[in-house]
Order: sequence, then structure tokens, then C-alpha cells
Amino acid sequence: MDAVSSTRLRIENITIKFDDVVAVDNVSLIVEPGEFFTLLGPSGCGKTTLLRTIAGFCNQNKGHIYFNDRLVDSQPAHHRDTGMVFQNYAVFPHLTVWQNVEYGLKARRVPKKEMSDRVKEALRLVDLTGYENRKPSQLSGGQQQRVVVARAAVVRPQILLMDEPLANLDAKLRVRLREELRELQQKLGITTIYVTHDQDEALSISDRIAVMLKGKVKQIGYPMEIYRFPVTKNVAEFVGEGTFFNGIIIKINDKQITIELKDGTNLVVNLISGFDISVGQSVGLGFRPQDAKIVVDPISDLENVLYGTVSQKMYFGGIVRYKVEINSKMLVQVEEFAPIGDGSNNEKDKISISIPSDRLMLFPLGE
Repeated sequence: MDAVSSTRLRIENITIKFDDVVAVDNVSLIVEPGEFFTLLGPSGCGKTTLLRTIAGFCNQNKGHIYFNDRLVDSQPAHHRDTGMVFQNYAVFPHLTVWQNVEYGLKARRVPKKEMSDRVKEALRLVDLTGYENRKPSQLSGGQQQRVVVARAAVVRPQILLMDEPLANLDAKLRVRLREELRELQQKLGITTIYVTHDQDEALSISDRIAVMLKGKVKQIGYPMEIYRFPVTKNVAEFVGEGTFFNGIIIKINDKQITIELKDGTNLVVNLISGFDISVGQSVGLGFRPQDAKIVVDPISDLENVLYGTVSQKMYFGGIVRYKVEINSKMLVQVEEFAPIGDGSNNEKDKISISIPSDRLMLFPLGE
């Protein structure tokens, strides 16, 4: 299947209400041609409503949607030239795999020879060659979802829309299929909007991510940017595991900030551009479990050393995660690679951890 002509999606100040409930609140974003763009957020945050509005299944109360420079606000769904992949497979149970995939091409009256060539290529791309004559009841859940993806992609839509397409699959199959989806999207070059609540899924396959919370887009960025430099505590907590606490800025120099925690502990954090700060200001900060290091003999040049007692130990195969009680008041999480043999720390052990200043995240309070 040939790569399609990619489309730029522009959303301007979209608001969507259902009675008095604001489902999507003044959202603006741009998805570049050929980009794999993910709307990430918890259930009820408005991400699926926004996706359905892009498709033309819902109407916005305010704002505009453009495909390239074409305003599509007033166009019905069947004129917008999008392909849709739903969570619940949505295969036609009475049709074969071949008939399912060719359905959209028949509706568009594509010539028979071209239609046959495109269906064959689509089935090859989703690894379903040889399954042409099977009914959906003879396929696994993963195979059924591949049929839906092939059916959506074969019509060469301007924009491919995917609404939690892997949510009903088991964990191992989800990992494999998300890799296949990403590979297929790159081959075809179709601008793709992907909706999910799964942070690992979003981080692993997206070019960029928009984090949605309570109807608002809180941050747009590259996966590493979203994970390492979240702009609010709410974004940081949703995107990944971490330890979070509040403190007061007691010192600022050219490159770093010193923050005093409630228990009197001082932590040094690298300055973050665009964050207005002042001495005496209350701020939030945090770190990811893999960013803290367990140290055997703390030395003076280590940054941000905390002393505590292991209160819980959890084994995850390749890593061990500890909950460490600091000064009998604060619990922090820290990970290390699982040692071979009995070399890890145990519950009630006294340990020291160091948090590099460039791994601490800084947030304004109240967001």
C-alpha cells in the first residue's frame, strides 16, 4: 500500500458541552502531517469526545477544526475522509476478512483490480495473508483488531483516528500490537490521532502526546519531555510513578534552587526555564523511582542524600522497588536493578539514597 498524502490537523479553541457538563474545554492543538499524536488521559477527561468530534460524530459548541486549510466544521462524518478504529473491534460478523477490508473501497466505487491489489497489500501489512476467507468468529481478538486497522487504512484516509484500539487485549498482545501499529503508521505516513489511558502505550509509540485532564489539555510535548519535565504535579502523577512533596525555596543562584522540606531536609534542584520563582515561595517537587540511587557509603559530594528504613520491598523480575521511610514521616519510592542472588536490601534495612539535582521535577503549587 502506497504512502498517502499526509494531512495537517488544526484544532482551535474547541469547547464541547453536554447540557451543563463541559466535556472539552477550550482545546487548541496542531498535529503535523504524518505524525503519530496521542491524546492521553484518564477515563472521562474528554479525549474520546474530542476524537469523535474530529471524526464528525459530535458537534462542538465553540471553535474550529481544519484539515490542512479546509474548514470541516459543517461537514458530516462521511465527507471528512477519516478512518476510525474503535475499542470494541467493530468487525462485520457476517462478512469474511476480505469482505470486511474491502467494504470501504466498495462504497467508494474503487475499480475492481485496484481494490483487489489494495486489499491484498493491506492484509499483508497487518500479517493476515491466508486469512481472507475466515469469518470474525474464527479469529482471535488481536486478529479481529488487525482487520479493523486494515479496513480503516485501506481507504487511504487523510487522518486515521484510533480510540483505545488495544484496551480489550491481554497485556502481552497489547505490547506486540502497539509496536505493529506504530510500524504500520510509519510505512503509510498517515496522520494518526490515538486515544489511550495507558501511559506506557502513549510513551512508547507516540511522536508527541497531549495530556488531557478534566477536559483541558495540560501539556503537549515529546514523550521524554512529558515524562521528565511535566509542567504540573497532576501531569507528573498521571504519566508515571513518583514521590512528590512540597517545600519552600530558601536560596536561588544562577543554576540551582535550594528547597527546604517540612521536616527540615534541604534539596537542591536545577533551575527550570520559564518557571517564575522567588525566595520564600512554596513549590512542589518530585522524582521518579528509577532516578534515585541507593548508595552504600554516602560521601560529601553526593547530591540530595536522604537516610531511611526500607518499609516495603517489591520484586518485578528485572527490578526491585523499595518504599523507604525517611525521618519517620515521609515515604519515598526507589528502584534498582534486581541483583543476582541475595544482594538486594530487605525490609527494615537502613539505607541511604541520593537524588541527582537534574532528576528532580519542580512544579507550581495548586495545579
